Amino acid sequence: MQRPFTLVKRGLIILLAGCSVAAASPYPGKPINLVVPVAPGGGTDFTARLLADEMSKQLGQPVIVENRPGGAGNVGVNHVAHAAPDGYTLVMPITSFPINATLYKHLPFDTKKDLAPIALAATLPLVLVVNPKVPAQSIQELIALAKKKPATINFANSGVGTTAHLAGELFKKSAGVDIVSVAYKGGGPAVSDLLGGHVEMYFSTPSAVIPHIEAGKLRALAVTSKNRLAELPNVPTLVESGYPDLHITAWFGIFAPAGTPAAIIDRLNEVSNKVLQQQNVREQMAKHSFNAEGNMSPREFGRFLNTEIDRWGGVIRDLKLSVE
Repeated sequence: MQRPFTLVKRGLIILLAGCSVAAASPYPGKPINLVVPVAPGGGTDFTARLLADEMSKQLGQPVIVENRPGGAGNVGVNHVAHAAPDGYTLVMPITSFPINATLYKHLPFDTKKDLAPIALAATLPLVLVVNPKVPAQSIQELIALAKKKPATINFANSGVGTTAHLAGELFKKSAGVDIVSVAYKGGGPAVSDLLGGHVEMYFSTPSAVIPHIEAGKLRALAVTSKNRLAELPNVPTLVESGYPDLHITAWFGIFAPAGTPAAIIDRLNEVSNKVLQQQNVREQMAKHSFNAEGNMSPREFGRFLNTEIDRWGGVIRDLKLSVE
């Protein structure tokens, strides 16, 4: 008959052996959740679903997109920031993510400390469009008109603190013009009122306005990327128009909870970057005017995030903007 101590010792050995096997199991060993902090539809959701499908093939496990909207994207990010750091819960924040770090006074997470950067997925510029009734055929003519008639040109924004809003404010400051910001609850209503002539100008994502530009219902005066867009080859950049500070790109990236093992972060970065270099993925993104990235390590992406937070933080503080 075995002694109780021997039985306990054997049980411990079996338990430790099981832990060793589990620790040695290759990642991933089960499905991965990729949280999208907005409702289905839109650029973030499209990008996440495209990458999730292709990453599933590379990882051998499903990558399941889970929509958790609310709080300007903060609800979904907070869920992931406090999830287990095991690589099975990831997030792709919306484009205002680096802006929210300063805009919101009381975020339930620390943007720099509670999330581990994995990969920069995509970037997209903005297009400065005006209603055709505006008598300006170029950015220079728009600025001259705004200086001639201060506080008479209204620019739409898709919400306080959004990229579209801050792009308009940066333009106002850089060009030295007095234009008036009009807030809307999203890009759809902003474009609708621009088409109706209720506001004169808007910094929009390309996909939302290119059909209207082609139809002659809106006029594009400039883009905020460093280089001209293939879809709008005759539209100059604000950089080449003499405003280097107005190089503005919105972006999407993938993050995990802080504390996720470096080996898992590196594995996800490798797979994400590989997927983003695939021709079919790049072509699908290009159809929505997104530039597929996939060229940063986790460390480089982390530095990029910090730079973005600091840049937009300065703008927000200058404007004295805040959201409780």
